[in-house]
Amino acid sequence: MNPFVLDPILRRVLEEDIGTGDVTTLATIQPGTQASAELVAKEDFVLSGIDIAKRVFHLLSAETAFEKLIEDGQSVKRGDVLAWIKGDAAVLLQGERVALNLLQRMCGVATLTAEFVKEIGGTGAIIVDTRKTTPGLRVLEKYSVRMGGGGNHRMALYDAVLIKENHVAAAGGITSAVNRARQNVPHTQKVEVEVRNQVEVAEALDAGADILLLDNMSTEELRAAVEMINGRAITEASGGVNLETVRDIAETGVRLISVGALTHSYRAVDISMLFV
Repeated sequence: MNPFVLDPILRRVLEEDIGTGDVTTLATIQPGTQASAELVAKEDFVLSGIDIAKRVFHLLSAETAFEKLIEDGQSVKRGDVLAWIKGDAAVLLQGERVALNLLQRMCGVATLTAEFVKEIGGTGAIIVDTRKTTPGLRVLEKYSVRMGGGGNHRMALYDAVLIKENHVAAAGGITSAVNRARQNVPHTQKVEVEVRNQVEVAEALDAGADILLLDNMSTEELRAAVEMINGRAITEASGGVNLETVRDIAETGVRLISVGALTHSYRAVDISMLFV
């Protein structure tokens, strides 16, 4: 991950936690004391963020030794040691919570993504994320979606055209919104339009949309929309997607399934850092 993007995030969260100093460590630990620790999985999950944890400790001290034993994207079992860490005890103590906070959350995203990917195996559909991310941590959460086997939708407002219902309302209709988009973005830029029924599907197709976001449709409506589109645009299903419904949605023939839950409803996994 690009350090120019990553380091400001990590410095900010370290400053949030350490502030003017770790008063407990300063009061109890002799300066210069050396220590070793291990990161231990307390449950099964998919690993994501081990290099982020390493970077946390290196930002506090470049002399900290960090040996990762498992790579991102791999499955972890309860009891597995993820990494060994050795260095100044104060550095290990100051970086512990920030490293664990990020690592546990990133693994949670990757693990939930892997569950969705497994559910749609063999259908040809692709699970993708959304912009429903934790403010300030989007780049980490979207990276974790990839580690879980999913794909990324747009990163932010700046890198893709997605015309949603409020854009349509403000622009005066789907056709008007698509036409204006074509006039104002490069020819290399795809235009995606959110549609809610077959009338809107037809209008978006006639307007020349490249991708249709089929929003909150039933499986029957999705299947009919995919048949109507017939390859003239990329299809994406969104809304009402969970682990119980995702297989049925995938079997309608849609190409993409966007799941906000990947980054807003995941559960952080259980990882400990233990001095040895």
